[in-house]
Amino acid sequence: MITHKKVVATHFHKTLIIDIETVPLQYDWNMMPDALQDHWLRKLNLLRLTDEERHDPEQQFRDRAGIYAEFGKIVCIGLGYVYEQDGASKVRLKSIANDDEKLLLEEFLQTLRVFGEQHRDITLAGHNIKEFDIPYICRRLTINGLELPACMDLAGLKPWQVHHQDTLELWRFGDYKNYTSLDLLAYVLGVPSSKSDIDGSKVSQVYWEEKNLDRIAQYCLRDVYTTALVYLRLKGWTESLPEACYV
Repeated sequence: MITHKKVVATHFHKTLIIDIETVPLQYDWNMMPDALQDHWLRKLNLLRLTDEERHDPEQQFRDRAGIYAEFGKIVCIGLGYVYEQDGASKVRLKSIANDDEKLLLEEFLQTLRVFGEQHRDITLAGHNIKEFDIPYICRRLTINGLELPACMDLAGLKPWQVHHQDTLELWRFGDYKNYTSLDLLAYVLGVPSSKSDIDGSKVSQVYWEEKNLDRIAQYCLRDVYTTALVYLRLKGWTESLPEACYV
């Protein structure tokens, strides 16, 4: 007899959870090329800011530029997937971190190729992955002159042809009015939170001021693990949650 847990695990081993950590291209806005500074000022005019915030483009660049692919870069990509070992399910976790974004993205593409060879018809999953992680990765791949992987090349596809799994979308159940954070979703579903001494708002500071990429990578992996557990719960997993296994 096939248990519900085994059915979920069989489906999930082809699902690759991803999460990215991004920072501004430079911590000091004055080190940016003049053209990008001008474009940032135009960007600020489109954002909902107070007059005080709008008149401090340098601070706004530090605080916000990392979330825009035109003004930021990826410093870490975390990956995870569920697998079976000795009759128990575990979440295998790996981080790719590098100050050189092009090298980071090349390693990410190679990892996707290897995973795709081992698991046909892979599915990418994550929290808010459709609106942030995947578009951001695609834009930075293009900027770095790298080819989009097949699982991210969505040009010409209909919405129902895109098989990415987004935990935010799954939780909405058709309601698009509100954003729910991963931390809140983990709490209400009884999943361990990924938050500790750092959250997404502090990544830029940790990277540029502390020069601590390893700390960012560990935070990213905690997010991947939490996302994997949330995804399992949303897909009907009722057994004990799998433990993390770090590569």
